[in-house]
Amino acid sequence: MLHLVVYDISDDSSRTKLAKLLEKFGLQRVQYSAFRGELNPNDREVLARRVKRFVKDERDCIFIIPLCTRCASTAVVISNTGVELVKDTGVEFV
Repeated sequence: MLHLVVYDISDDSSRTKLAKLLEKFGLQRVQYSAFRGELNPNDREVLARRVKRFVKDERDCIFIIPLCTRCASTAVVISNTGVELVKDTGVEFV
């Protein structure tokens, strides 16, 4: 299932390590603090356990958001860079 992972981590070093971990899980960066990609339920649970260590400050947070096919296909992306939430869909760039 497609997932969107967004985060706000205050420590620069932790933020960089988190981004590298997300890439190891096969997720692709779509914004500075946002990644998307396919995760099965087991991988999502493993990822959730592993990212907890990055939440150290009261301002830190990480969202791992599953997106059903219908929801992902109706997403509106407004960008000049051509970034897509879902590949090969009818997402329109404005």
